[in-house]
Amino acid sequence: MSQKQQKGRLRAFLDSELFYNFCHSPTAVAGAVIVVLVVLIAVFGPYFTVQNPYNMAELNLADAYKPPFWMEGGDIKFLLGTDQQGRDMVSAIVYGSRISLIIGIAGTLFASAIGITLGLVSGYFGGRTDAVIMRIVDIQMSFPSMLIALFLMSFLGRSIANILLSLTLVGWMRYARTVRGETLRVKKSEYIDAAHVIGLPNWRILYRHVLPNVFASIVVLSTIQVGGFILTEATLSFLGLGVPISQPSLGMLCNDGFTVLYSGLWWVSILPGLYIMLIVFGINLLGDFLRDEMNPKLK
Repeated sequence: MSQKQQKGRLRAFLDSELFYNFCHSPTAVAGAVIVVLVVLIAVFGPYFTVQNPYNMAELNLADAYKPPFWMEGGDIKFLLGTDQQGRDMVSAIVYGSRISLIIGIAGTLFASAIGITLGLVSGYFGGRTDAVIMRIVDIQMSFPSMLIALFLMSFLGRSIANILLSLTLVGWMRYARTVRGETLRVKKSEYIDAAHVIGLPNWRILYRHVLPNVFASIVVLSTIQVGGFILTEATLSFLGLGVPISQPSLGMLCNDGFTVLYSGLWWVSILPGLYIMLIVFGINLLGDFLRDEMNPKLK
């Protein structure tokens, strides 16, 4: 794509109704600001933290359980206090958010890739293929997703790869069902019939003509799914079945502080939990806006 075409597309987007409505929606702007800040903090935050909280050489047990700086006994060096190992909570939250975001985004990408492919195949070809895929979806969706994830992590063991596999296996069904429904609608269109007439292969029709027309639903579902996967990962890590200790996430930080939560050392567990809430809140605000804008029935 030439630079002139890129500028033309950018101008078309800036002049679009979607961008106009986004700029005039306080909740959408707030959600986007939160998401952008969270991503920037995760990417560049480690360059500004006072320590690498997972490098044991930088930790000092004498700094353990220091309260936030505004409380008695606090230290301005550790703005939000420290945990049982003397880790700065700001640093721990920044590093932990990187793992949580990577898992949320990567899990969504893997789950969507499988779900979209099976949804397209199911809706387009129909017949026995559709029946088999949809029955698998129905059976899997009859079980709570968290129960499946707990079973898989108990069986596979703790690692980022295993948690991504678990999230993929519990998340692809919604994509498959959504894309299948949209494909059933789109394949009745005249331009799909025209593509058949001129002899285009099925795979080309699916990925060049059907997929672009169901993409709006995929974007909305994926946005909300990222927040859901972050919460699922946090829950698994809190229960001790998530990421390994050497690569802790925000959920594991909550777990670390839970044992001392009722001893007055609230910041060790509460602050990471609040940051998880902030991340998911921002993602959901953005997802709600996209859902309203890309669903013509809601206009």
